[in-house]
Amino acid sequence: MDRIEAFNTIAAQAGRGELAFPASVDASIRLQQALVDPDCHVDTAARLIGADPLLAARTVAIANSVAFNRSGTPISSVRAAVHRLGVRTLQSLVAALIVRQLGSAQPDAGLRAKADRLWAHTAHVAALAQVIARRVTHVDPDTALFAGIVHEVGAFYLLSRAADFPGLVDGMVEAPDDWIAHGETTIGRSVFGALMVPEHVVRAIEAMWTGMRALPPETLGDTLLLADDLAPVASPMHARPGATTPQAARTIDFAVGDGTLQAILDESRVEVQSLHAVLML
Repeated sequence: MDRIEAFNTIAAQAGRGELAFPASVDASIRLQQALVDPDCHVDTAARLIGADPLLAARTVAIANSVAFNRSGTPISSVRAAVHRLGVRTLQSLVAALIVRQLGSAQPDAGLRAKADRLWAHTAHVAALAQVIARRVTHVDPDTALFAGIVHEVGAFYLLSRAADFPGLVDGMVEAPDDWIAHGETTIGRSVFGALMVPEHVVRAIEAMWTGMRALPPETLGDTLLLADDLAPVASPMHARPGATTPQAARTIDFAVGDGTLQAILDESRVEVQSLHAVLML
């Protein structure tokens, strides 16, 4: 089976709702379903998060990061962290856990290396999107963080299936049109559905897949596009059409109010680095 046939097979399965998740991902998706419930109280969320030691540690760490702890007051309990972050940020953390579980769900070292690099790219995009949303485009920063975390989830799912389709991801950077034309939208949308990603976030990510960056940026899609271009680690899976290289990204600048994008990025460097570091834990 060649790569196009493999893409079409996986996309057809995804289109029918036949998504093959590892057991660990299934458990995390059930946790996400509980957090998405509008009746989920923060105390219930704290109990659910506390039941997963790794997620509990990450929750406390992100609550103490510069991005969420501007008062400089450290906390050490899951309950206090949940109250500081709120349920929406917890949804982003669980989504991050799901994405990373997808990337590490196969035994091949080469595929795991691709997944690790893809997560490094994703974490940079998410951290940058949160700051750009808050300081530049003024869209909801929690939504931007979540969108940045899940924007490559279709590619992570593809990696989780690569062991079943030898050669599936070989040369994808050199031939990104195969993925864009034969899998990204169908597979991505199906995984978004499983993760209960809101429709407006899905539309913004789809615009990112095919759109061109607008300067100055205004929408959530623009926010993601700019963050993707500014990320110092490129995706190892494919190059987005019109994407800027990490080297060229250093030249992106424009006026923002009385300042510039570059000035905002310089002011926010520690915040972005702190959030990225927590996501990489």
